[in-house]
Amino acid sequence: MIRGGDIVKGSCLLQKGQPYLVVEREFHNPGKGTAIARIKMKSIKDGSVLTLTIPTQQEVEDAQVDTHTCQYQYADQDNYHFMDNESYDQYEVPVAEHGDKKYYLKEGEVYDLSIWEGKVIDIRIPYKVVFTVAESENYVKGDTVSGATKPVTTETGLTVRVPLFIKQGEKILVNTETNEYVERVNS
Repeated sequence: MIRGGDIVKGSCLLQKGQPYLVVEREFHNPGKGTAIARIKMKSIKDGSVLTLTIPTQQEVEDAQVDTHTCQYQYADQDNYHFMDNESYDQYEVPVAEHGDKKYYLKEGEVYDLSIWEGKVIDIRIPYKVVFTVAESENYVKGDTVSGATKPVTTETGLTVRVPLFIKQGEKILVNTETNEYVERVNS
């Protein structure tokens, strides 16, 4: 249990039988009465958002969510396979529950897995990821309209709109929250 006044951004609380991550918190101390904490939380399981107002002295249940840093090994038809780099524990994460992550997972890369009650409930994808352009159409000189873009496909199958000068084999940085091109990466 955790008091409303001790809740901080990044805390995990148990609401409606599932874990929520606190993404915003604000304290309000009225002239009269009890101080309150206004909390905005996001479900770790399904991404739904919940807003609560909790008196600072009231206790709420905190969720014991563990984070393990694991290397992504491979995917089969049903599961993504990860290995904990420290304990060598293997984790199978159902593709059906995390299908939206498939274009961001690269074999051999390291990701944080959120584990609650022995089950992986989230694969944390970094905010920005470097991809190699696997397929790209060439453009003809003179097709350079200001701000013109073209679609390219990365090695994971993700389609991103990029400037016309990006060629096959080049590395690009992509914002994983918006699927937008950020910049070309020189390596």
